[in-house]
Amino acid sequence: MGWRVGVDVGGSFTDFAALDEADGRLVTLKVFSRPDAPGAEIEQGLGLLATHHGVAPEAVTDFTHGTTVGINTVIQRNGVRLALLTTEGFEDVLEMARLKVPRYHNLYARRPDPLVPRARVFGLDGRIRADGRELAPVTRERVAAAYAAARAAGAEAVVIGLLHAWRNDAHERAVETMLAELDPALPVFRSSGIWPIIREYERSITACISGYVQPRVAHYLDRFAATLSGLGVPAAPRITKSNGGVMGLAQARAECVQMILSGTASGVIGAGFIARACGFPRLLTLDIGGTSADLAVLVEGEAEYGSGEVIGDFQIHIPSVSVTSIGQGGGSIAWVDDFGVLQVGPRSAGSTPGPACYGKGGTEPTITDAVAVLGLIGHSDLGYSAVRLDVAAARAAVARLAARLGTGLEETAASILELSVSAMYADASGLISRFGLDARAFRMLAFGGAGPMLACFLARELNLAGVVVPPTPGVLSALGGLVADLRNDVIRTLWLGLEPGAEAALREALVAMQREAHAWLVEEQGFGGTPVISLSAEMRYRGQSFEVETPLEPGWIEAGDLAALREAFHARHERLHGHADREGAVQIVSLRLVVTGETPKPVLPRLAEAAAPARAEAVAEAWLDGARRPVPLYAREGLRAGHTFPGPAIIAQPDSTTCVPAGFGVVVDGFGNLVITPEGR
Repeated sequence: MGWRVGVDVGGSFTDFAALDEADGRLVTLKVFSRPDAPGAEIEQGLGLLATHHGVAPEAVTDFTHGTTVGINTVIQRNGVRLALLTTEGFEDVLEMARLKVPRYHNLYARRPDPLVPRARVFGLDGRIRADGRELAPVTRERVAAAYAAARAAGAEAVVIGLLHAWRNDAHERAVETMLAELDPALPVFRSSGIWPIIREYERSITACISGYVQPRVAHYLDRFAATLSGLGVPAAPRITKSNGGVMGLAQARAECVQMILSGTASGVIGAGFIARACGFPRLLTLDIGGTSADLAVLVEGEAEYGSGEVIGDFQIHIPSVSVTSIGQGGGSIAWVDDFGVLQVGPRSAGSTPGPACYGKGGTEPTITDAVAVLGLIGHSDLGYSAVRLDVAAARAAVARLAARLGTGLEETAASILELSVSAMYADASGLISRFGLDARAFRMLAFGGAGPMLACFLARELNLAGVVVPPTPGVLSALGGLVADLRNDVIRTLWLGLEPGAEAALREALVAMQREAHAWLVEEQGFGGTPVISLSAEMRYRGQSFEVETPLEPGWIEAGDLAALREAFHARHERLHGHADREGAVQIVSLRLVVTGETPKPVLPRLAEAAAPARAEAVAEAWLDGARRPVPLYAREGLRAGHTFPGPAIIAQPDSTTCVPAGFGVVVDGFGNLVITPEGR
């Protein structure tokens, strides 16, 4: 018996959750993240766990780690300078993308600048046909010329994305070999090796995002591994994946694209655990950290999965928990654009220098500073006493912005919050529409350091059934690492019509995928239990432009039951789009198999029943809904199961602060969750 430790490294704070395997005791804490010295936050946190909770490093039997390093790099656009080598004639693949306005509900939206500017995109000769046959070879001369031009343009790494590489990757492999001969130290990322999906833009942008973040992620992981080794932690560390599972450190370093949503997926994993344990059937999760606000859907405790999730300004086409991330975190900076209009994010103050109110040298106003100006935080220490709030510094930062806008101090701070909630509303409503959900049947599970602060305001705009705040919302992502299962995705692009004669190809693909999945889980991860297999397919009616992810039974393929495969797709299409063409020809574009090895889960403790009504510890003067008013202040540690009280209210605790506007009521359930419901529901 020992300790299982989950860690989540965010843009501002690093969260720790440690579970005693002997008695099920759970301890948590926060420290400041250290982007200037990756690994230092791990050393500090493990030191505090040992000093204050008796968690000796040598007693750690399992160490799972989630990080937002990758996603924050994309959101803040501070990754490596890339060049893209593509097939001649397709140099505009990133510029053209899908020719869609990114936010169609915003008439002023503009397409984002690509991660690789057109000046660093170079065409190569050679051509692979759609059926995989070679039409013309790639020449060494063109590769050498492209390499020289890329270096002259300042490229630090190269992505190779050639036409039809999903069908035949011979040309991409050849270019990779030539580049290695020209410059062995050059980081090279091959699209067919990262995620071999059909469609050139989707495969190219996924490879570019992987290359964009890889050096920073690899550096972070190396420092992380060295820190654990130096502290004497015997457990082989695991990293949470975008798909809600975990993987080893070597795989994470080589396939960093698989962990681009590592930290956000950890939060959804933890939220799903809470939902199943406490009986919340329909939830929209809201995870607000220092850099981003992340939204996901949970039904019966299970997350929606897919590909094409939005990472900052871009979609990434790998299997992942369906999370929408936007640059609206607690550290997101408020600023005035050239037209005199207030903007918030995506640039973040992070942990260094951090929001002005953290007293670490930050001077630019952030969402956290706006909340401090409004009096909604600052009544107790934050982040397990890591922060002593400097409200005067927050007021000074927001006052400079107010002077530029010509508005009052509190009005400016309130506008920052309203603008942030508005941005989250746009993405949340799009997520709800995407899955065809009735928002009125969903509650919002709020976590992260700032999630409980803004959740009620967002839930009110979305007309949700209410808000749930778990007992330790600020460290739920770290808890997610503790309960994450081993999980891996295997994909085969088939481009196959469901017509007589397709049975053999489907069986062959399934057998190969099962073999690969078993090798990963048992041989690479050392799992000794019974694996859980799930199968799905990207399917469409012949002639459609995009596919529908359709759950399948492996037995249907093994039995050659094409009719069952077709009917599964018809039913799924009808559920999502309201109609189905059961006479139409159906295609399978790709098969996706997910293998899962389940890990032990903790048992959530029950909270003691209340013996007396809830009592406020104090009354805070706060600006809420357009006016300054007295607001009762409750200490979370003093609340018991069955306690009820109305809004407005502020609930303070070491890892987060919950704000409840007027028109909401709070009930504490048997697990200690704050169940916040609008009046009349």
